[in-house]
Amino acid sequence: MTTLFSVPITSTGGTIVCTNPTAKQGKEQENIYVLTFTSPKDNRLTPTFIDAFILALDIIEHRYPKGVVVTTSGIPKFYSNGLDLDLATSTEGFLDKWLWRLFRRLLTYPMPTVCLLNGHAFAGGFMLAMYHDYRIQNPDKGFLCVNELEFGVPLQTPMMSIFREKLSPTTFRNVVLEARRFGGHDSLKAGIVDAVGGLDEVVGLIRDRKLLNKAGTGIYGTMKEEMYSRVLNGLDDHAGNLAWREKVEERNDQLRGEGLKEVEKWEKSCKSKL
Repeated sequence: MTTLFSVPITSTGGTIVCTNPTAKQGKEQENIYVLTFTSPKDNRLTPTFIDAFILALDIIEHRYPKGVVVTTSGIPKFYSNGLDLDLATSTEGFLDKWLWRLFRRLLTYPMPTVCLLNGHAFAGGFMLAMYHDYRIQNPDKGFLCVNELEFGVPLQTPMMSIFREKLSPTTFRNVVLEARRFGGHDSLKAGIVDAVGGLDEVVGLIRDRKLLNKAGTGIYGTMKEEMYSRVLNGLDDHAGNLAWREKVEERNDQLRGEGLKEVEKWEKSCKSKL
């Protein structure tokens, strides 16, 4: 395995290292770029992590031949444990300037992307995995879970839409409304991942599906933009999403008020009959 470059994650002393697993002495290598991120303690999606991630994707696009990008973690327990909520809420513009930007970059990336889930991917980490084109999960350890329901944080449009777009209605419900945890085999059965295994299985999937040449015509990213246009619109219209949510909440308040009046009227009628 040959190291091609590395990008520092300054806030944690971590790195994103790009390697090619097929580079062997005396043999022609395939253009498979594995980005391994190691940002202690659990690869949180912070501004510095995201900046480093996007830079690594930019380097591959602009300085290397077209091929396939694989992402994985150098921390055995976690692929990514999602957002640092305190940092996310205290950083002005975090969603549209960082998180949506990363999601958009992966969604429209002009080469095939494969997520190798070596460990847990919770909340934003699970969303990050879903923004890849393909997913392979460790069959023996690690869970995928959207657990925002359990601590009272509603999902915004780009967080929700990627699951709606890529999962069956039943799996979508189980992921969002049950906060169900999916191990590797359960994920495969539910259609969340394409296979279970490790790097060997990733390379096998790339070869079996002939992904190495898919970006060659230059329209791979364009095809994904059209394919996922509804998700892309949500990523690009943050203000519109917030306005829609405000309108929905106003209507909810109105309906709750009307419902409360009906309950109070019913209670009075019950008392008058006593």
